[in-house]
Amino acid sequence: MYVEQRIYTLKPGCIAQYFSLYETKGMAAQARYLPNMLGYYASEVGDLNEVIHLWGHDSLDGREANREKMRADQEFQAYWQEVRQIIVRQRTLIMKPAPFFVDRLARMMSAA
Repeated sequence: MYVEQRIYTLKPGCIAQYFSLYETKGMAAQARYLPNMLGYYASEVGDLNEVIHLWGHDSLDGREANREKMRADQEFQAYWQEVRQIIVRQRTLIMKPAPFFVDRLARMMSAA
């Protein structure tokens, strides 16, 4: 089990636009392939203009296969072409949960 953290740094002032695009054009397409959204946030203090989201994956192979299918989806492609215009930088981190957190993460993913 893994958690993927994605951080997008946006052009200043574009958080509301990003969230609107995601909610109306990206979220449904993405949810078809990545059903385990664990969190979606915007930075308030520190590095600003960042959107941070967390995704649960059962395996790295499953993550890769699901993301490949998502990237081939026409609806997701159209969303990505539009939203990428306001993204300045992307960082991705893949994390394994601590042994004492595995069961809690599994419950979170089954509730998602």
